Amino acid sequence: MPTNGMERRALKYEQTLMYGRYTQDLGLFAKEEAARIRQQKELGKPTGEDKPRGAELREYDESRCAKCRICCVHSQRLVLSRVGEDWIFLILLGLLMALVSWAMDYAIAVCLQAHKWMYGGLESNVFLQYLAWVTYPVVLITFSAGFTQILAPQAVGSGIPEMKTILRGVVLKEYLTLKTFIAKVIGLTCALGSGMPLGKEGPFVHIASLCAALLSKIMSLFGGIYENESRNIEMLAAACAVGVGCCFAAPIGGVLFSIEVTSTFFAVRNYWRGFFAATFSAFIFRVLAVWNKDEETITALFKTRFRLDFPFDLQELPAFAVIGIASGFGGALFVYLNRKIVEFMRKQKTINKFLMKKRLLFPALVTLLVATLTFPPGFGQFMAGQLTQKETLVTLFDNCTWAQQGISEDFMFKDFSSAWKHPKTNVFVTLVIFIVMKFWMSALATTIPVPCGAFMPVFVIGAAFGRLVGESMAAWFPDGIHTDGSTYRIVPGGYAVVGAAALSGAVTHTVSTAVIVFELTGQISHILPVMIAVILANAVAQSLQPSLYDSIIRIKKLPYLPELGWGHQEKYNVRVEDIMLRNIPFVTLNSKYRDLQDLLSNCRMKDLALVETAESMILLGSIERSQLVSLLRFQLSTKRRLQQLRDGGNGLKKESESTVRFQIATEQTTFSPSRGESCKPLKPALKRTTSSLSEQPADDAENSVAALKSIFCAKDFSEPLESPVNSESPTKLKLKRRPRCLGGEDMEEIDTMTQSQVLEWEELQLDEPINFNNCQIDPAPFQLVERTSLHKVQY
Repeated sequence: MPTNGMERRALKYEQTLMYGRYTQDLGLFAKEEAARIRQQKELGKPTGEDKPRGAELREYDESRCAKCRICCVHSQRLVLSRVGEDWIFLILLGLLMALVSWAMDYAIAVCLQAHKWMYGGLESNVFLQYLAWVTYPVVLITFSAGFTQILAPQAVGSGIPEMKTILRGVVLKEYLTLKTFIAKVIGLTCALGSGMPLGKEGPFVHIASLCAALLSKIMSLFGGIYENESRNIEMLAAACAVGVGCCFAAPIGGVLFSIEVTSTFFAVRNYWRGFFAATFSAFIFRVLAVWNKDEETITALFKTRFRLDFPFDLQELPAFAVIGIASGFGGALFVYLNRKIVEFMRKQKTINKFLMKKRLLFPALVTLLVATLTFPPGFGQFMAGQLTQKETLVTLFDNCTWAQQGISEDFMFKDFSSAWKHPKTNVFVTLVIFIVMKFWMSALATTIPVPCGAFMPVFVIGAAFGRLVGESMAAWFPDGIHTDGSTYRIVPGGYAVVGAAALSGAVTHTVSTAVIVFELTGQISHILPVMIAVILANAVAQSLQPSLYDSIIRIKKLPYLPELGWGHQEKYNVRVEDIMLRNIPFVTLNSKYRDLQDLLSNCRMKDLALVETAESMILLGSIERSQLVSLLRFQLSTKRRLQQLRDGGNGLKKESESTVRFQIATEQTTFSPSRGESCKPLKPALKRTTSSLSEQPADDAENSVAALKSIFCAKDFSEPLESPVNSESPTKLKLKRRPRCLGGEDMEEIDTMTQSQVLEWEELQLDEPINFNNCQIDPAPFQLVERTSLHKVQY
């Protein structure tokens, strides 16, 4: 079919026996069509644009190195086109995050080593030891809180709750900026270097998202596709996986964990992006450890050496199930305690006001309390207070059994394991004290305003609880489990692995913690107990409390639709009609300005429905409140009244004979007085464009005067929108000040109407039907059928 003198081709389709097929590959056809259209455009354009290019090429031809220059130009274009591809972006993201993770771990290790050096160098004086032990973390936490508060307060906290909100399409201001990245990295390094029970998994998700956002801005210079909002969301989803992958060197668990905690629905097309970037990042992260001689080769972060021939007996499965159920209750209690601490601090107005003025006092006091209780010569000797989180996990995953009752071989505490040995108490008391103290300390520490996460502290607490159950089993069965004439001793380290996965899964409501544990330890020998415990822990925790991230979303009141809950079958039978509001305000095509004034006086909704009539209630679209306020304000504006007065009083006539007209627009438009036109049917009103936009006044002189006044006079309705209601005015409308021309002439000088005439004129204007000319109307607002289920609305 000819169009504009050019013949269009179509992708031909032929019917075959079963499905039919296209006679040409769709991608090849699209490329040919794009090339053909581009050629048509070039042929149709004037040759003025091609002259500079021709001159440039002639210059190349005349020069000595013309071929080299042309080759350089083509190479430059090729590089710019290739750099913008996804795999280049993902490699850069993984490399950058691996470098950031390794550098931060190195700085954190240096800070912790300096803390121990200060403490160990003052053995002769316990008081000086206490001052060194307490002052060091207080200074680091205070600096972290102050630096973050000054540079970017958005860097405070975990980051996963905000990323869940962003991936739902909500724009959070200043959350993915360079300042936030700097504040997050430096603040998190200082917070973890202090030795407080804080984690880095959640903040690393935020840091990776920041890197992805900043890289997208840089890559947009090479390809405009990164300016696309949907592409940015895809890259942010991949960045969340990179954050977990480079934090624990667990790419598979990182991808699955990021999907569980950040996405309600996950696009399969992003799957390879997450795995590719997370795997590359984890690989570089471990290679850097080998390069720094921290490891001999690429191994797991917390390598375990459990026996593989018989890792556990079936008779131990009930003990693993008990760990899962108890971890479910413990995870729900941790989330509840964390939320109650925040709510308590907010409800105490006196304390809240005081801490708002002294923002650094609260983190300093919390750090002082935790450091005092973990002081090794003091109460810390009963809870292995001198160990860091990494050293604690290494000892808890140890293969050796600490309980001495009935065991033939004598176990000698060596290296870091000696911290759990106390001459006055046994290992059970030490583990119980450690679990109880670390539990509330971690819940309290995660509320301080510094970049921090809660996954790692919960992971350590779960490992301690699992170790306690394992040591108890080893004490109850000192000779091990007898099976078919063979005896296999209990491995408490395996119980610690199960407990760590179960409690962290219960707090975060994820199952992927099992995969993270396998990658952290480098063994999957306990895959069945870990999965049983994690599933049971999730079942219990989800029935009692929301996840830690959803709880923080509620605390911060982020714009995120909460989950329906777990196991509440009655919510699947709830329909939209059961909860929807029925008596909602609306505007009809036949409404008058007086009706609109009353509606705006009694309603505060941001959007109002536009229906055909009150009887039919046929929805035509929705109108923003600001648009209706501007309509009413313009109808009663002084400028319009004076314009009609200059026109000889023609404006005093009612315009009810003219049809109510409106158009659908996407840009801001100004409101102009309507022109009379013949009556037309109502049905095609949405499809019909207003003719008043193109109509010109008959008098050219009058048109020139109006144009000059529109240039040099300020419009009365261009000021910030306010509520149109004023109880003191007879017309209930706040009249704005009259516009003043730049030349000094005031329109008030030609206003000959008295106050009574003005009121009479306004009453006449309010009785006119609403003119929706130049009003932005959304013709397709989001609609739900009455029988739609609540579950479908949620997801």
